[in-house]
Amino acid sequence: MIVTRSTIPGVILFQPTPIRDHRGFFTRTMDVAVLESAGIDPTSFKQENQSRSFRGGVRGLHGRLGAGEAKLARCANGSVLDVVIDARPGSATFGTVETFILDDVEHRQVYVPHGCLHGYQALSATADFCYRSDRFYEPGEIGVNPYDPELAIPWSEPRGQLSDKDAAAPTWQEFVHDVLGLPGPGPHATE
Repeated sequence: MIVTRSTIPGVILFQPTPIRDHRGFFTRTMDVAVLESAGIDPTSFKQENQSRSFRGGVRGLHGRLGAGEAKLARCANGSVLDVVIDARPGSATFGTVETFILDDVEHRQVYVPHGCLHGYQALSATADFCYRSDRFYEPGEIGVNPYDPELAIPWSEPRGQLSDKDAAAPTWQEFVHDVLGLPGPGPHATE
């Protein structure tokens, strides 16, 4: 498994090597030794979640205040544009937007560390998105409107339907000022 660190500290991309034949494929979706060598405690994960989205649908951009939440995310069926934003005050990459394609061909996974916002858009007719979380679900999730033009997220599909909560989420600058209490700089995108 190839391990690549992104430009946002703590964000890690895992690239397995699927074994393919006339029956289909086999791939490893988690390896304790690989996670530990990347500095991730595999025993920290508390629950695993799955969602199904239809082409163009966007979920996120979500995060948690306080201790935050770390995730190990993958797309089990179909493909998604995965988006991570560094929302950690004081981070050298605060406001940086990074995107990844996660799909059922390459089977890449993204580790999203505490303090980052996360979301995705379904690129295929249906996309089954799975992620392990180091916290149990509890109300009070924070977020930013994924269509805020200041974020300049390169959504690959036309704007899909948002949940009412995501549509009502603050802009990045409102989030920086009202949620984080910072005057903060605007975001800048990377690929």
